[in-house]
This record gives sequence, C-alpha cells and structure tokens, in this order.
Amino acid sequence: MRVGRTKFAGVLLSLSLACAVPHLLAKKKTDKASPNPGDPGRALHALNRLTFGPRPGDVQQVMTMGVDKWIDLQLHPEKIDDSALNARLEPLRTLRMSSKEIAHDFPDPQEINQVMNGKRPMPSDPTLRVVYQFQLARLQARQERKEQAGNNAGSSAAPDNTSSVAADEPTMKETANGVNDNQAAAVNNATDNENATASVAATPRPAREEEREARRREQQLSADIELQQLLNLPPDERYRKLLCMSPAAQVGLADSLRGGKLQEFLEGMAPKQKEMLLAVNNPTGVVTGELTQAKLLRAIYSQRQLEEVMTDFWINHFNVFVDKGLDRVMMTSYERDVIRPHALGKFEDLLVATAKSPAMLFYLDNWQSTGPNSAQALGIPPRYGPYGRPFPPRPRPNQNKRQSGLNENYGRELLELHTLSVNGGYSQRDVTEVAKVFTGWTIEKPAEGGSFKFEPRMHEPGPKFVLGHHIKPNGEGEGLEVLHRLATSPQTAHFISLKLAERFVSDDPPKALVDQMAKTFLKKKGDIREVLSTLFHSTEFWDDANYRAKVKTPLEFVASALRATGAEVDDAVPLSRQLNNMGMPLYGAQPPTGYSMKAETWVSSSALLNRMNFALALTSGKIRGVKVDVGELTGSQQTGVINGSVDAPSMLSTLEASLILSGVSKQTHDSIMAQIEGTQNGEGQKQDSKAPPHKRDNGPRPLNVSTMAGLLLGSPEFQRR
Repeated sequence: MRVGRTKFAGVLLSLSLACAVPHLLAKKKTDKASPNPGDPGRALHALNRLTFGPRPGDVQQVMTMGVDKWIDLQLHPEKIDDSALNARLEPLRTLRMSSKEIAHDFPDPQEINQVMNGKRPMPSDPTLRVVYQFQLARLQARQERKEQAGNNAGSSAAPDNTSSVAADEPTMKETANGVNDNQAAAVNNATDNENATASVAATPRPAREEEREARRREQQLSADIELQQLLNLPPDERYRKLLCMSPAAQVGLADSLRGGKLQEFLEGMAPKQKEMLLAVNNPTGVVTGELTQAKLLRAIYSQRQLEEVMTDFWINHFNVFVDKGLDRVMMTSYERDVIRPHALGKFEDLLVATAKSPAMLFYLDNWQSTGPNSAQALGIPPRYGPYGRPFPPRPRPNQNKRQSGLNENYGRELLELHTLSVNGGYSQRDVTEVAKVFTGWTIEKPAEGGSFKFEPRMHEPGPKFVLGHHIKPNGEGEGLEVLHRLATSPQTAHFISLKLAERFVSDDPPKALVDQMAKTFLKKKGDIREVLSTLFHSTEFWDDANYRAKVKTPLEFVASALRATGAEVDDAVPLSRQLNNMGMPLYGAQPPTGYSMKAETWVSSSALLNRMNFALALTSGKIRGVKVDVGELTGSQQTGVINGSVDAPSMLSTLEASLILSGVSKQTHDSIMAQIEGTQNGEGQKQDSKAPPHKRDNGPRPLNVSTMAGLLLGSPEFQRR
C-alpha cells in the first residue's frame, strides 16, 4: 500500500499543525494523575518523568511494586541489576578506555602528522599500524595534491588545475565511504622513484591526465577484483589478508567499499575487528560513534532509568561540545568518570569534578589561562631547590611583561550557567577574579589525553576578591574554596532546584516547590538524591495541572518511541542520525548553555513533521538496525499489513491502549481514522494509466497497522510526557 506523497504529506502536516501545536502547549483536563496509589495514571506519570518513557508492561510492574517503592529504588540505582544493558555495551570497546588510550589507538590528523614528520614513533602493534599507515597514506596524498597544485599555479592551465584539485577533495562523511580516485593514485605515486616528479613535470598536461586516468582505472580494477576475492574468504582470513596489504592497496580497497559493500565486508567479524576497520577510515569517528550509540542504548534499555535521565541532565547542564578538537578524545571519560558517578551524589563533588575535567578545561580554554603576573607571563624561568622541587618565583621589577593570557570563559560560565545563574548577583569584576583564581588549572600533555594538573607557574599570585570574600593566596586551594562557596550558596541552591523542577515538573514550575527543593539542597549540603526525593514526594509533582505538561526533546521522543514499541536495536548509529535531523545531535550543542528543555524550542511545524516521518519509518521497518514487531503491540500474530475482517476502529483502539496508555483526544483519533479509511478506500493511490482497466487496483486496501502505529507515535499525546 502506497499513499500519494503530496496527499500524505498534507495529511501529516495538517495533523501536526491542527492537532499538535495547540495541544502540546496546553494541559488537558481529561488527563489526570490521581494521588490514589491504585490508579495507573499515577504509575504512568512517574514513568513518564523518571524514565525515557514506559515500555510494554511497565505500568503494571510499577503498580505491583508500589509507585513510592519504585521511585525509591530508582533513587538508588546501585540496587538495580543492569547486566543485560552491560552485555549490549560490551562490543563498544572505547567506553572502557582511558583518554590516553583513545588518543593513542584512534589518532587524529595532528597525531598522524607528527608520526609522518618523525616526532612520534609508529606503533608496534600490527593492527594499530594499519590504522596509522592508512592515515599516513591519505595525508601524503593530500600533501602531494597541494604540491601539484602549487607547481601548476604558474602555468597557463592553473585555473583548470585548481578546480580539479578542489573537486578531488575527499568527501568521506560516512565510515562506509572510501577515498577518492586521485587519492589512491597519489598514494601509488609516492612509491615511485625521485625522478618521476621531473618526468611528470616535463609531460604535457593532457598526457599527464590520460596517464593518471589510466593508472586510476587499472588500480581500481585491481582493487575491485581483490575485494571480490576477499569477500569469498571466511571473516578471520579476510581480516588477516587486509592487515598484510600495503597502504596503497588498502586505500584502493577502501574506494571499493562504497555503499553497502562495507557492511558485507564486515559481516561475521568480531566487534574489535569491525572497530579497527572503521577506524582505518575515520579513527576519531569511531570514538564519538560508540559514545552516541551507548547513550541511546542506555536510554532505551537501562533498568536504572533515573540515573540515565540525571546523567543526561547534568551532561547538558555542564555542557561540553564533542567536536571541539581534543574533546573528541576526552568526552568518553568526561561522561563515565565525571558526570555519571556524581549524578545522584553531592553537587559540590560534581562541581569540583567538572572543574578539574580535561574535557571542561579544554572546552572553555581554561587550560591555557595564565595569570598576568604569574611566573610564566613574566618570563621567569623555573627555579629548583633540593630534590628537584621548584622554589616559588620571585618577581623581577621593571621586567617587560608578556601578554596576560587570562581567559575568562570558565569563570563566566561557572557563575552564570553552572551555579548562581545569570541573575545570581555577581559582577564583571567577580568574573575576572574567578578567572584569576583558576589560572594554573590545566592539562598535562593534552594531545596525549592527559589528566588534570595544577601548574603554579601559570597561577596568578596574590589575594583575590570574589563575591565579597577575600581569597587568600593558596594555589590550587583557591579554586577549591571558590567552588565550595558557590556550591553552598543559596542562589546556587535555587538555580539548581529550578532547573530540576523544569526538567521533572513543567516549563514554569511552582515557586513554592522550587523554594522547598532549595531548602532541602542547603539543609542536606547539596545532596542531589535528597533534593529529588523532595521533588518526587511533593504535591506539586502529582498535581493534575502538571500531568503530561512537558514536551519531549528529540532524544526523549526517539528513546520513548523505541521503548513504547519494544523495539530491538542492533545498530544505534542510524538513530543518532535521526537526532541530527531533528536538531539535537548528541554531545553536539556548541554553546555552553547546552540544549533547552522547554517546549518553545522544539515545537514547530517542521520539527513535528520530522518526528512524524521518523515514527512512520520506525513502525514500517525502514530504519536500518531497528526492528519493531507490530504484532506484539496489537496482541496478535499479524504484522504490518492485515487482510481480513479486522476493522480499523478496533485496531486503532488497541494501539492507543498499548502506545499512548492514557488514550488520545477525539481530534487525534478522528484525524488518524480519516487517514486510514482514505487509504483503505484507495484515495491518493498511484495508478498506472497505461495498464488495462482489469489490471488496475481500484479495490479496497488491507489495513496497514504499521502506518496506524506510526501516526500514533507522531500524535500530540505521545509528544508529551
């Protein structure tokens, strides 16, 4: 069954606009979360707020345990067995690696350049050498193209050659893509003798182009033949053969692995083997790819749902942009070692951990911040005493000072975004003084994935004055004192409580609730678990006005759709691409503010249409690596398209009960029924006008349950939690 594209798009858009926008921003009186413990609405409300969405059977399980006991268990994730999730994460090796190991095993272009220039040795591990050799071949090819472009710049054909070089630039945005033809040819040229350059230069340009093209065709034909031979081998032997190939041959093979050939080549290989082959083409992409896959798998499958929700909350609050240089190497450790262990602990511990995190230090440039009167800024060389310990630097009067190097990025975001809020009562002077306090908080060997280091020679000497308090000279201790004052400030308590209430209650939470949470924050010394307990046991949390009052972010929508349908995810990479399309790439918020949690950011006609398209693709099995059994949702053995006596209204009611749980509005129900009935009657169907009348399909269509389920997932009721 196929619906005319124009008509179907119009129906989806009308459903999104006419139904979704007003209802998403409004609270329905018919949707209630009763305080009665036996009411399923109470369990559903708790699941919608403390998890990434209920799965089939979750409501009944929570009711059987008791909502309050279930909430208490979620507040103590260490008591919950999550071994099933750990088994899914096992193939993602980088999740368990240190930043230093990641930097070594998944080199970026800067690392490859240092190896090529002899500043770093080639790794001895044969598997890792393949990654480095391939990247070296690619880098050499680029450099040779640049040199060739420079040589041709003075000739009359320079404009044509320039455009040719530009067109030859690689476009490998996907790991499935290989290198382009000219790269392979350039790598092959690198093995020729030194006289080849002069010979080529003396050859007329058309002849050179013909020669290059012939060589390219010959090399590609050879690579295609070799690829077919490799595909006929068992996976382990195929893998060993690849390791023994020359770098030039590997580059040629990569060009043959375009499209679906890569998946065929990886078929049957062990996870580590697949990882290495993907790293050959894009080393740092493997790291970020496994990180995003893990985030999605945790959101979908973890039993410790509140811990996942809070980890996501804090990594957004203390935002770091993964694509800022070395943060690609450091982000894995940032989430694993800094955010996750403190997600339900003491706020001050979390604040200190983020301040010392290499990922945060690099993202906000504090690792380079140097005090204007520090020994390093004044050019004073280090002095060493007994046992190699440095003496404190002695200022030299009338010495020419270097440029300050003081960076205020972290100081400003620490006050504005991490603790006090933009209206927290601080001044520009406070920002500058805080920046001075944190001079010397840097990274040891950042390019190698190094750890936090306090460097006294970069630290601004003398006392500081922050928020009305004198900070005595104390080196690294100055920063710890400022962090303690900020973590115990009433303004911080209010700001953090407000953001938590916005995440779990509504975009405009009741002031009384925020005040009560802030009181708990101060009394319990920033214990996040205690603050959340106050929130979850408040009357405001269970108030009817706040039931389904929150609009899901793209991550919450995608994860909740997969959980609601009981989807089986074999490959989470396509799901991360869907989030990119919805405007929420994971770890991809560039500004320090992170992503907004409020409805106004995510509610628009185009955004809702993207969600609807995703929902329909999900239920119809068109998202690679994800399987949905519609039959389980309907309680039948039928899947997808159903022929027979099953009527659409009954099937829609069944799906509403299994996917939405609390039902849908009459407007949503009628809109979906109109679409389904029109489709069954053949409206909007494409017909072959050249086919004879007796072969044209003008009869009633079977019931498409997959489309019905997709429309429900794209409905306004499912967009709210």
